[in-house]
Amino acid sequence: QVQLVESGGGMVQPGGSLTLSCAASGFSVAAYHIGWIRQAPGKGREGVSCITKSDGRTYYTGSVKGRFTMSRDNARNTVYLQMNSLKPEDTAVYYCATDIRPGAVSCASIPRLYEYGYWGQGTQVNVSS
Repeated sequence: QVQLVESGGGMVQPGGSLTLSCAASGFSVAAYHIGWIRQAPGKGREGVSCITKSDGRTYYTGSVKGRFTMSRDNARNTVYLQMNSLKPEDTAVYYCATDIRPGAVSCASIPRLYEYGYWGQGTQVNVSS
């Protein structure tokens, strides 16, 4: 059974940092693309980052490039999102997601990560002074 569990959210001041974790079970994180998607209050879901299966190449949406870093620990079967220089506009519920079905959306298609079929429950990130 595919399961994703996010953790690490919280409240932070602008300019601060947080690291989100996504613990996977029922599949290997090295075998499928995994993405982070966020949803701010009153807005649609936005693809944030993605890490490819096998070679672990990462992709980011433009607004977080240079500030967020996605990584993977195969031994722990967990992916991470290190978020630095946080801004109020980063406030959102952050979800990790994957898709084990054939023909899953490529990591390069960041705006389409919402199509992934398996999602965690999300973790809230609030950036405020």
